[in-house]
Amino acid sequence: MSIYDFNVTDIHGRHISLSKYRDKVLLIVNVASKCGFTPQYEGLEKLYRTYKDQGFIILGFPCNQFSEQEPGSDKEIFAYCTSTYNVSFEMFSKIDVNGENAAPLNKYLKKEQSGFLGTESIKWNFTKFLIDRKGNVIDRYSPSTKPSSIEKDIKKVLFGP
Repeated sequence: MSIYDFNVTDIHGRHISLSKYRDKVLLIVNVASKCGFTPQYEGLEKLYRTYKDQGFIILGFPCNQFSEQEPGSDKEIFAYCTSTYNVSFEMFSKIDVNGENAAPLNKYLKKEQSGFLGTESIKWNFTKFLIDRKGNVIDRYSPSTKPSSIEKDIKKVLFGP
């Protein structure tokens, strides 16, 4: 099993195989529009624009499991992200990241990179997973980790040590 074995639905309702991102460096983030961490969209977009030509892709997955901070429809979420934060990285349909209805992709990510003290559950919006060009989940970052503070890790995965 690898990251490339999963299929997801983008924010426009299209089915996407993650094999499309083979040989790319990915940052997979569960996002929300009404969260204290929502301004991280700005930093995520800056990282994406800086490194997209070198093979870096951000995949944003809206989630409403944390204090209902992503209540809108996919269409409303997309409109908000593009108009408020000029998001141009790839956005996907709303998912659950925890519990019995958790998206298979998120179950896999949590198994590959556990959180604080070995816990698997995602604690809040804007948890981030860094994936290398071979599809390996190489790191997990807490919601409070600002996108700018993981830039060095992204550069290391993109360009080597």
